[in-house]
Amino acid sequence: MSININKQRLLEEKMQKLGIFEKDIIENFSRAGGKGGQHLNKTSTCVHLKHIPTGIEVKCQQERSQFLNRFIARRILTGKIEQMMLGKKSEEQQRIEKIRRQKRKRSKRAKEKILRYKHMHSEKKKERRKINSDYEC
Repeated sequence: MSININKQRLLEEKMQKLGIFEKDIIENFSRAGGKGGQHLNKTSTCVHLKHIPTGIEVKCQQERSQFLNRFIARRILTGKIEQMMLGKKSEEQQRIEKIRRQKRKRSKRAKEKILRYKHMHSEKKKERRKINSDYEC
């Protein structure tokens, strides 16, 4: 399996813009764990990168191929360095914060508003009920 040439070029351009050079990266390989069977047990596909100037470390063992893991690890590394340099939140952090906001407890005022609405709705439904009478016409 190979990487698209355009993706490779975009990654190299991004690394160049951020000032990430191959000479500043220490790259180590180890055997990956998990699924993959004999192939993983025989080859060192797990890639461990360390960017010396920033001290950021990345470990990648997503794929069975060392080549793909090297590409993915570099992409993750550039994303982390970009986030650190530019101070902007990554898409992943934005997604996590959105979920956190959704799960956050409601304020007392919001709870009371919801309860008032539920009470009004139940009153409407009560008025629609048939009236049972003791005598028949």
